[in-house]
Amino acid sequence: MTAAPAIACIVGTRPEAIKMAPVIRALKASCWARCLVVATGQHRDLLDGPLAGFGIVPDIDLDLMTEGQTLTDLTARVIPAVAGALARIKPAAVLAQGDTATVFAAALAAFYARLPFGHVEAGLRTYDLEQPFPEEAFRQMVARITHWHFAPTAGAADNLRGERIAAAAIHVTGNTSIDTLLSSAQQLPEAPVGDERGRLILLTAHRRENFGAPLERIFAAVRELADRYPDIRVLYPVHPNPAVRGTAGRLLGGHARIELCPPLDYFQFVAAMRNCHFVLTDSGGVQEEAPALGKPVLVLREQTERPEAVAAGVAKVVGTSAERIVEESCRLLDDPAYYGSMARGVSPYGDGQAAGRIEAVLRRDLCVPGPVNTAR
Repeated sequence: MTAAPAIACIVGTRPEAIKMAPVIRALKASCWARCLVVATGQHRDLLDGPLAGFGIVPDIDLDLMTEGQTLTDLTARVIPAVAGALARIKPAAVLAQGDTATVFAAALAAFYARLPFGHVEAGLRTYDLEQPFPEEAFRQMVARITHWHFAPTAGAADNLRGERIAAAAIHVTGNTSIDTLLSSAQQLPEAPVGDERGRLILLTAHRRENFGAPLERIFAAVRELADRYPDIRVLYPVHPNPAVRGTAGRLLGGHARIELCPPLDYFQFVAAMRNCHFVLTDSGGVQEEAPALGKPVLVLREQTERPEAVAAGVAKVVGTSAERIVEESCRLLDDPAYYGSMARGVSPYGDGQAAGRIEAVLRRDLCVPGPVNTAR
């Protein structure tokens, strides 16, 4: 009897764990594959929580994070470590999601081992290597050595075709973040109709390109909003990076209606999104999730690789100018009609079935012939 092919799923950061969880579950539930999870530990303290929350126990934990690690040091450690894990597992294929050093290392290690690599969330582009940094470079480099491009949207697939990626290698699946969001939201209690503590603004800010002056401008805008509107409160789960934590404490600490807290677990964060009035964020995943929950998003970046929500009118790129952030936030706070136009529950990133489509493509190509539907 032929052994089931092994598929190595590589995860290193919190978003990767969240977005790979439905793929890992789909593969583990299949009768044709052995799904083996390799954790690099790129973000040790942020990775373990979602893995445990989704009941995922790594088969191999490389535990690579070190205090004060640089991109150079991290990349130099991840590539040989992942290569060694693949040599032990001997998988038929390798999967990773997103645009981090872990993903780049997984793709390169698979390429060196002549193993087919599947890129979950392929094709996102700004075509500006500085925005976001270093993720845009990782995405573009990974595309050249990817076998299966699992694009979340038609626009992402168009980007890949524009880069002369073979059409047969591109599969539009939807984004696995929506799979996780929809299944997780069903497990939460009903959101309260109102909150006597006031309207909640949810803030996330941690992008590397925003370190320094941009982050200071963002925090200045948030503090001005809290001072201007006595009926709002701000919740900011602070990223543990010292460049973020120190600036947040200095500029936002001590305000009665700005709560700085440690990173929330995934279910707590989904509850916060569902209960908030709108979101201020420089995160990628939040741009996908919040619109599906009917929450307007102001994107604290100069460019976004997720233009679909902007085109749908449920997100707006406002950059890091304090004046612009305050202006657009005030409009959402003061103009109910405008707020309603952005709070429409639009989900341009999928229908919650992306993982099943990914599993079907892999099954067709690695094991069992049959029809595969990758249309959203």
